[in-house]
Amino acid sequence: MFNIGFAELLLVLVIAYVIVGPKDLPKVARWLGRMVKRARQLIREVKEEIGWNELMDETQDVRQDINQTLKEADVTSDLRDAAKQLNQNLNEAKKDTYKKD
Repeated sequence: MFNIGFAELLLVLVIAYVIVGPKDLPKVARWLGRMVKRARQLIREVKEEIGWNELMDETQDVRQDINQTLKEADVTSDLRDAAKQLNQNLNEAKKDTYKKD
């Protein structure tokens, strides 16, 4: 979540140990744990209240619809086929021209 490695975590713990002291460190850790739990709960409640999950689902559906429409509207294969047919017709016309000469 925070991208904290072992070395960074160890540094934070050492600084907390020096600042808070060994006697109060468990109390501070418990308090921090409660605050993180409350913050996560608050974020979850706010997401539920504003309908974040529904909004994300709807956004995903719209994205899929757009991608499907883009795939259906893709005319490159038709253009390639037309270009191939045109090249074949041109080659045949060249052959006919050379045969007449």
